[in-house]
Order: sequence, then structure tokens, then C-alpha cells
Amino acid sequence: MSSTTRSLPAARLSTFGFFALNGFLMGIWVVHIPAVEARAGVSHAVLGWLLLLLGGGAFAGMRATGPLTDRFGARTVVPATAGLCSAALVLPGLATGPFALAAALLVFGFGIGCLDVSMNTHAVQVERGYRRPVMSAFHAVYSVGGVLAALAGARTLSWGWSPAATLAGVSLLGLLMAALAAPALLPPDPAPARDGGDGGDGGPGHPAAGSRRRTPSRIWALAALALMLMLSEGVANDWSVLALRDVLGAPAATAAFAYGAFSTAMTLGRLAGDRVAGRFGPVAVVRYGSAVAAAGLTTAALAGSVPLALAGWTLFGIGLSGGVPQLFSAAGHADRDHAGANVSRVAGLGYLGMLAGPAVIGPLTRVMPLNLAFFLPVALCVTAACAASLLRPGPAAPGRDVRRVVPGEGAEAAVPGAGRPATGSVPEPR
Repeated sequence: MSSTTRSLPAARLSTFGFFALNGFLMGIWVVHIPAVEARAGVSHAVLGWLLLLLGGGAFAGMRATGPLTDRFGARTVVPATAGLCSAALVLPGLATGPFALAAALLVFGFGIGCLDVSMNTHAVQVERGYRRPVMSAFHAVYSVGGVLAALAGARTLSWGWSPAATLAGVSLLGLLMAALAAPALLPPDPAPARDGGDGGDGGPGHPAAGSRRRTPSRIWALAALALMLMLSEGVANDWSVLALRDVLGAPAATAAFAYGAFSTAMTLGRLAGDRVAGRFGPVAVVRYGSAVAAAGLTTAALAGSVPLALAGWTLFGIGLSGGVPQLFSAAGHADRDHAGANVSRVAGLGYLGMLAGPAVIGPLTRVMPLNLAFFLPVALCVTAACAASLLRPGPAAPGRDVRRVVPGEGAEAAVPGAGRPATGSVPEPR
């Protein structure tokens, strides 16, 4: 058994830690938004515009980090971006005006985007080592990190801690965690043999890492699917509670259960997602998951009672839970040498979709009731279900490592006519 194989469980645990850290950093910020808003002296309207800077910074960070991860390796980039994100967290808590808060959110968003892409790229590398789906669990742990942040933030606020004190404390913990988890990350994969034997070296990562090349159309297609599914997820984040309150007249405390049902279902679905993907393949996860999501949101939109609406939001969460992790995984496995760049494109466009959810649904409510506006994300989910076959691996490109094993459906297609390795030929980590 190779040292890399023996290190896979530690690398997987370390990756869980970085996903949890990312979710915790984002969650602790969300909990402190009202306090930061009051300290900076900005209105709700101004805050809404400033939050767009956080999203813009995240998008820029995603685009910048993908090629860097390919060039220098996730083992170097993940802890660096985690440190940047942790250090930037304290900045919004120190802001005392709109311009300072704008700069703080831009930097913090940039750090969030950098960490998001680098840790997902390393997750793809871990999954490649395991030769079976493990991506969904990482995304579930991200959600768990957000829940823990909400509980911790509520406690510190009840103690009367200032945003600056809490965010500074979490920032220090994040820096410590990044330093402790970094040694367990995997080194870059050894470069595959290439035709021509030029032996070119593209940097510490892979030989072709960082080289300019045209992004395959399949990657953009996967990115478009991510936009559809993450826009739908953004609709649940921003409008589920309002739908129960305004459409069905539910009290505020009851309406909050709409998002609770959705987010809980998302987390539980992702915890089970790897086993489902391993059994049925990523195409089935996206196809049938998106169909269930469409049915669930249709139920929530047309429900005449609160219990039925909550059941619809629960189904919506279950259906959406597995899709995005499989899209990230498919992008990362499409080309090992450009995994970071491919993940950055899929994650970046998907993130724009999540930000676009409120912007798209809001104007629609001027011409139709809120619940009918939900049929736009329903249509996007149906489209994703119909296009799920895009997740099937295509034929290997010249010079690509055709011996790789893609987790889930179609793994054998990497080498036409070849089956899986014989049992016991490759030790499988546990």
C-alpha cells in the first residue's frame, strides 16, 4: 500500500475540516449582519448593495484561484486561502462606515471564493484516490459548519460580545485550524505520461497546469447546469419564508420552518448523497434529484395549507441536495491537469446563479403572485433533469491520463473496453 493511499483518510478528514471552516466563517458573518449594519450606520437598502460586493469578490476569487490551484497544487493553495478568508473575517466587524464596510466585504468575499474553489479542487483529488463518490459529504459538512456558526453566534450575541470581538476570535481559530489541517492535504498527483515525451513542467502542480487553453464546451454546459440548480437553491434561501407568510398567511415563527425544512433536507440528502451516487451514478442523481426538486417546488407553490407547503420545501431540498456536488466532481474529473480551472468555472457561474435568485424573482412578483414566480426555478430544475446526461464522462482527449477512474457512472468508459481493476489490485482506503 502506497504512502498516498495510507494518507487518504487523513486527507479526507482534513478536507472535511476546511469545508466546515468555510461554512462556519460564512455562517458567523451572516449571524452578525444586523450588528455590523448598525455599527457601520448603513440602511437596509445600502446594505443590500454592499452585499453584492461580497458576491462580486467571491466570483473574482473563484476565477483567480482555479489556475493557481492547478499550478501550485491544492496542498499549497487551500491553507493559504483558508488563512486569507479567516483573516478577512474580522474586517466587517471593524467597519464604521459604508466605504469601510464595502472594502471589507469585497476582501472577505474574495477570500470565501478562493477557499471555495481550492477546497473543492482538493476534494476532487481525494475522491480520485478513493475511486468512489465522496464529494457530497464534504458539502454536507459545509452546511453543518453553518449550523454550528448560527448556534455559536447566537450565544456570543446573548453574552453581549461586540461583532469585532467575536469575528476576531473566530478569525484566530480559523488561522489555527488552517495551520493544523494543512499537513494532511495531498501533494499534487504525479503527472501522467504524455505523447511526445517533452517532459514540460508547468509548475509545482501538473505539467500543463496554468497553461492557456480553451475551456471545453462540456465544462460550460456543466456550469450552466450549476447556475440553474444554484439559482433554484437561492430562491429557497431568500423566498421560502416569505412565501409561507405572504401567500398562506402563516405567522412569522411558523414561516421560518420553510427554510428550516429545506436546509435540513439539503444537509441530510448530502450526507446520503455519496452512497446514492455510488449505487446509481451521478447522472441519475442529477436527473431524478432535479425532477424531485421540480415536484417539490410545484407542491410548495400550489399548496393550500402550511403542512403541505412544508412537505414541498422538504422535497425541494432533498431533490437539490445531490446535484451541485456531482457537477463539481464531474468538472474536476474532466481533466486532471486543469481541475482547478474547471471547478472555478462551474462554481463561479453557479454562484452567480445563487446571487441572481432574488434579483430574478423580485421583479416577477410585480406582475404575478410570488408562488407563481416559483415556476421559473421549476422550469430550470426540469431543464437540468433533461440535460443530466452531460455528466457522463466523454472520450479521453489526446495526452490525457486515460487510466484515471471517475467515481460513479461511466467509470469504465475512461478506457473503452476496460473494466474496473480486479479486486485487491488497488487498495481502497476506508
